[in-house]
Amino acid sequence: MRAEVKVYQDKTLNDQAFLLDEVVFIRCKLKDCDVFYAGGDFEWAETSFENCRFHWRGPAKNMLQLLVCMGLLKQPNMAPAAIPATAGKPN
Repeated sequence: MRAEVKVYQDKTLNDQAFLLDEVVFIRCKLKDCDVFYAGGDFEWAETSFENCRFHWRGPAKNMLQLLVCMGLLKQPNMAPAAIPATAGKPN
């Protein structure tokens, strides 16, 4: 079963946690956010990320590790991170 796509448009989002999978950002600004990505579909257009932290999981994490092993990408910070309890369930 496919998750419902969440669309954010013309928003400024501060200090939040997001699952990037199945999310669309249009003309948004994310500031000081935690963005979790596991390899699913996403879109963003005219969107900026300021001081955000990206966390890789599952297939996305595995792909990054493969690219590093092949020498095509420098080692990113891939330390595991938990979704902050104060953020509640990611969007």
